[in-house]
Amino acid sequence: MVGVLTARSAVGYTTAMAKVLFIPVSVGGGLLAGFVSKKVFDQIWGLFDDEEPPDSKHRDIDWRKLLLAAAVQGAIFRAAKEASDHYSRRAFARTTGSWPGQERPEDE
Repeated sequence: MVGVLTARSAVGYTTAMAKVLFIPVSVGGGLLAGFVSKKVFDQIWGLFDDEEPPDSKHRDIDWRKLLLAAAVQGAIFRAAKEASDHYSRRAFARTTGSWPGQERPEDE
């Protein structure tokens, strides 16, 4: 579109400023990811067992169930957090015109 002023061309922040402005977006996205992952874990754990998932604070627990619950919960949380973080960064970049982080992984 010729002659149309977009947010990307009108506003552009330095990398340092974009990182600072992105902090509240990142915190909010992390909280939302935690909430969603807890709900998803509760639904998936219901497929494994009728009881609530074991917690390390409980005295009499089955170690296999404890480790299975920890692995499933960790995988779900990590996937939700990564998806939330990347989507938040994309939305931030669309809004401000600046990507809050590295464009690509560094070469080794």
